[in-house]
Amino acid sequence: MKIENGKMVSVTYELKYDDADAKLIEVCDKSRPLTFLFGAGMMLPHFEKNLDGLENGSLFDFVLTADQAYGQVTEEAIVDVPINVFQDESGKVNKELITVGNTIPMMDAHGNRLHGVVVSSTAEAVKMDFNHPLAGADLHFKGKVIEVRNPTMAELERNCGGGCGGGCNCGDKGKEGGCSGCC
Repeated sequence: MKIENGKMVSVTYELKYDDADAKLIEVCDKSRPLTFLFGAGMMLPHFEKNLDGLENGSLFDFVLTADQAYGQVTEEAIVDVPINVFQDESGKVNKELITVGNTIPMMDAHGNRLHGVVVSSTAEAVKMDFNHPLAGADLHFKGKVIEVRNPTMAELERNCGGGCGGGCNCGDKGKEGGCSGCC
């Protein structure tokens, strides 16, 4: 079976920076493969583009440039957050929380979750970097497709916001694997 929109895909891989040091970033092995619904918009588009059409057992080896992956580091994503955001009910700031290099889960004005890294702090503000941790990096993926199959209805519901009728382009509602082309 070939990888195409609407298929469940499991891959193992090593992810390294594509630079002179080629430092290891992540490993997904057979005990914990990366499994996802292809075409559902959950993966980097260029990651999926490189897997499209591969079959069970296929090997892959490709590089995503920073622009194809998480983009370049932007100064707009480095902001000063008022110190009062980090105060507890009594007005105290947990100094350990705002330690330089610490990653803090936060929410933007629209309720979106994001993570910021503390760059510096003063009595008035905490400078935080909200760039993706891999922004600016070219990424080298090397691995193997270990499974390509039709999704179960439960997987479709989990990955497509309600399964058939919940955002999928369904050709055969109600049958396992009947949805294809999830957005």
